[in-house]
Amino acid sequence: MTKNLSENISQSASGVSAGLLAGRVAVITGATAGIGAATARRFASAGAAVALLGRRSSRLDDLAASLREEGSAEVLPLAVDVTDPGALAAAAVTIRGSLGSPDLVVANAGVMLGAPFDVADTAEWDQMIDVNLRGLLATGRVFIDDLLAAADAGRAADLVNVGSIAAEVIFADYPVYGATKAAVTQLTRNLRASLGPRGVRVRSVDPGFALTELGDSMAHEATRVGLDEMRSAITPITADDVADAIMYSVAAPARVNIAELTVVPTQLG
Repeated sequence: MTKNLSENISQSASGVSAGLLAGRVAVITGATAGIGAATARRFASAGAAVALLGRRSSRLDDLAASLREEGSAEVLPLAVDVTDPGALAAAAVTIRGSLGSPDLVVANAGVMLGAPFDVADTAEWDQMIDVNLRGLLATGRVFIDDLLAAADAGRAADLVNVGSIAAEVIFADYPVYGATKAAVTQLTRNLRASLGPRGVRVRSVDPGFALTELGDSMAHEATRVGLDEMRSAITPITADDVADAIMYSVAAPARVNIAELTVVPTQLG
C-alpha cells in the first residue's frame, strides 16, 4: 500500500524524521541566511546531503559547521554568485564529485530593492533582474540534467523556485521586483508543463511578509522604512515557516507535486 502525504510527514519539519530525505542530494542557493539557511537545516536534519551556495563564504562555513555539529556530515559550503554561470557550472562539478548528482534544487537566491519608479536607482533594477531572474534561470539550467537523470532512474526529482506574493499582489513601490517575481511564476508554470511529464517536479513557493534580511539593502530610505512598518503592523511569518513549507513539498511521494505554495501571515487572510 502506498503511503499518503500525512503519513510521509509524520513529524513537524523542525524535528523531521532523520531518514525522510535519506539518499537525496540537495542544492540550495542563497543559503547564507534566511529562508535558504533554514531550508538547509530542514534538509540536513532529514538526512539529505546538502550543498550550500551563496556569496558570503564565512556565513556558509559557519552554517556548515553548525550542521556538522548537529550530526549532518555531508554538507558542502561553496561561495558562488548565481549571476556568474561559469562559477555555477564549476560548483556543479564540485558537488557531483563530493556529494553525488543532485536530485533536489532550491533556487532561493534573491534580492528585493524597492523604490518609486520615477526615482529608483536603475542599477538596483539590473541587480534584481540579474539575481532574481537570470540567476534563477542559470541555477535551473546547470542542474537540469541531474534532475532528469534522477527522474529517469525512478527517483524523486525536485526543482523549487522561491518566488513572492509580489508576483500576484500589487505593491506600488516595488514594480521591478514584482516584475521579476511574476517572471519566476510564469517560468515555473511553463517548466512544470515541460518537465513534469518527464518526471521532474517543478514548483514555486511564494512567501509574503517574511521576517528576513530581504530588503535591508535597498537604497531608497522611505521604502525601506515602509517595509519595516508593513512587517510590524502584523505578525509576520519567519524563514523557518517558509522552510517548513518547502520541506513538506519535497517530502511528498514522488507521484505528488505540490505545484504552487503561497505562504503568508494568517492576518492577511
